[in-house]
Amino acid sequence: MSLDGGRGRAAAHPDEARRRLEHARASRLTQLDALDARGQSAEDHLLVAQRTAMREVLGEIEAAFGRVDDGTYGICQGCARPVPAERLEILPYTRHCVGCRPRAV
Repeated sequence: MSLDGGRGRAAAHPDEARRRLEHARASRLTQLDALDARGQSAEDHLLVAQRTAMREVLGEIEAAFGRVDDGTYGICQGCARPVPAERLEILPYTRHCVGCRPRAV
């Protein structure tokens, strides 16, 4: 299946998508480890928010692996059109094209 986003450039092959997702997961896990190393202070709301956000992104990455497996990776969940390859390069775990993202939030 070609996911060219209408720009004539094919989106990542499933192996390339997995590689990008694995890199994104490893980066986020490293960041989460660094946050965890700073200690657990119930009063540090910023650290708590950062940890929560990082865990949410890790969940999005895991969900993206599922979309690679079921063949829906790179298809916008809002409009069912291909997500442009450029967007997938920046956010390999995204579920939406740029146009549908504001409506999904």
